[in-house]
Amino acid sequence: MNNLSIRNTIFNWGKRTYLMGILNVTPDSFSDGGDFNSVETALFQAEKMIKSGVDIIDIGGQSTRPGAEAITLEEELKRVIPIIQKLRQNHSIPISIDTTRSQVAQAAIEAGADMVNDISGGSFDQKMFSTVANLDVPIIIMHIRGMPKTMQQNTDYNDLVNEIIDWLKSQINQALEAGINQHKIIIDPGIGFAKNYQQNIKLLQNLSKFHSLNCPILVGVSRKSFIGHILNQKDPKKRVWGTAAACCRAIASQADILRVHDVPEIKDVAQVADQIWRNNN
Repeated sequence: MNNLSIRNTIFNWGKRTYLMGILNVTPDSFSDGGDFNSVETALFQAEKMIKSGVDIIDIGGQSTRPGAEAITLEEELKRVIPIIQKLRQNHSIPISIDTTRSQVAQAAIEAGADMVNDISGGSFDQKMFSTVANLDVPIIIMHIRGMPKTMQQNTDYNDLVNEIIDWLKSQINQALEAGINQHKIIIDPGIGFAKNYQQNIKLLQNLSKFHSLNCPILVGVSRKSFIGHILNQKDPKKRVWGTAAACCRAIASQADILRVHDVPEIKDVAQVADQIWRNNN
């Protein structure tokens, strides 16, 4: 896989684990809803993550937790654009826009974001791939079934891993046909999205199979409900060490990016895990 250069950062895939810090500017995200939904609190959190060594900041204005209601385009733009603009004024950190709408992607890149993280993998908005191709920016294609409001009713698979690989392959082909460069496509198996507890575990156990798609792999396990299930911990903010264990499994399977809430803790985890499982010779 080719390296990816974004602003001052070169992503040298396979050499180390990169961290994407989650910045949800929403009132209703599952773990941190309401924590950072003003420009001031969001920027303060972004500064903390940058000081902790984050590689990308992922800004999202639409909650994608199970059962989440969709918001209007206007509301999503109002939430994310001012924060992207302010953050870009002060920092050269790579910024990702977490959206399923091509109009938000366009506005966010124009405001200073560098890449698009689409939890629908281009399946909610027919114009997403062509928009990203025209913008010539990287895109993260994640697997999902249905909308966040209904996705947990769509967990019937005959062959979980291969069905997800086939779906991602189809979306990658659509992205390529739209004109997106192969080396600007990142994939995400979508842990927690239209998957139940056992399926999330199975995905982590079989993560290495996704290397067959020849794209960098992003994994998002941070504070998710399957970890709470294992730990009998209802408070997502108290799942950091369970998250760390799941992240270790992802690193052992050569995942490239971890999308996390708790940057300082997972930064330490990744540094040690990289020494154990990456070929740093």
